[in-house]
Order: sequence, then structure tokens, then C-alpha cells
Amino acid sequence: MKQLRKLFIIPARKGSKGIPNKNTKILGEKPLVQHSMEYAKEMAQPDDVICVTTDDDKVIEVAKSIGVNIDFKRPDYLAEDTSGMYEVLIHALDYYTSLGEKFDTIVLLQPTSPFRLTAHLSEMVENYASQIGNELDMLVSVTVTNSNPYYVLFEEDGNGWLEKSKKGNFARRQDCPEVYQFNGSIYLINPESLRTSPLQHFQKIAKYQMDKVYALDLDNLQDWEFAEFLLEKGKLTL
Repeated sequence: MKQLRKLFIIPARKGSKGIPNKNTKILGEKPLVQHSMEYAKEMAQPDDVICVTTDDDKVIEVAKSIGVNIDFKRPDYLAEDTSGMYEVLIHALDYYTSLGEKFDTIVLLQPTSPFRLTAHLSEMVENYASQIGNELDMLVSVTVTNSNPYYVLFEEDGNGWLEKSKKGNFARRQDCPEVYQFNGSIYLINPESLRTSPLQHFQKIAKYQMDKVYALDLDNLQDWEFAEFLLEKGKLTL
């Protein structure tokens, strides 16, 4: 099987409302963003490229301290609260394309999902390589959601009454089809697909299912405290 050339992208802008300065906040004795950087370093092949796209000088210092090159500083217009991930990814991809670089896949590693095993990405790369001939847009890590739209999710109708978000006549939650949610940990993105469509418009998306314990997304201080608890109890490692 062909070895894929990968562009690792780690987005880490300055500023955060849910967890102040989260990218450089210490988790497991290291700045949060460092865990994703070290994961990329461990998994990258010699021909791969690691890109930390950031406007934060402290993040840049962390990267340099562990030998991760910073090829550019993210422009201010891509570091606002309203800045989209699609634009950030395209900006990074365009930068390396302008240097004549070409990649088989983009590996998006969000710092807020630091609990990953090496086996996760190894298996995802193998799965991606086997499906890319089917014009795969993206292979994404998921977990089974408890908030099943066939059973516990409701929307208001035109009269203000609640109705099931997805129609189905299931008496027990266990009888409902499994429903998956992106867990934010690892995305393998086809660069050609990204150039023609934002991620939310992708049609050919395949899943890689993870155990929920590895899918913890650090969005607020409660999430952070729970992560520290799991680390303290030895349920997770970094």
C-alpha cells in the first residue's frame, strides 16, 4: 500500500472564552497544545509536514521548545472568534502549495482533544488509503452518541409542540439505529475535496469509531476538571 504524505495541521489561535488561554494551560505537566504537537511528531514520517497555525506567541514558544518549526504566523483576520476552520485549513494548504508541496491527506489535530493513541491514527491512515480510490472526502473519528435523535432529541413544530427530531417508532433506546457524532479528535481530509467544498458540505465521509474515554473534548472548565480527574485516577494517560 502506498505511503501517504501527510500535512499535519494543529490550529491553536490565541484567546478562548470557555477556558482562558487554554492552548498553553498546563494539563498533565505540559501545555495543552504540546500534547498534539508531540503526537504529530511521533506519528509523522520524514516526508510529512507539521503545521502549527497560530497567532499566539506563547504557542510559538512551546513549538520551538520541542523542535516543531513554525513556518508562518496566522494572520489576524483568521484568528477572530468568527473565523472558520475551513478558511484556516485552506490558508495553511495554500501556503505549502505555493512552495510546491503536495500532500495525499491533511491530518487535523485539534488541541482540545488531546487523548489519542498512536493506534488511532495508524488505523485511520490505513483505512483512508484503502478508501481514497472511492473519492473519499474525509475520514473522521467518531463516538456513538447517547443523544439519539430517534429517541431523546426533539424539535418544536410550527405550533410549538415538541416532535422527534428523526422519525421512528422505537419503544426502547436500544432498538434505535446507532447514531455517531464527530468527537473532534482526528480528521483525515482529502486536500482536493477541501479545495472544492467546505467540510460541512462533504458528501463522502467515512467513520473511525473511538471509545468515548478518548473522545473527551475540552470545551469548558468542567471538561478540564474532568480530564484532570481521569488523569489523576489513571483512567487516561498523556
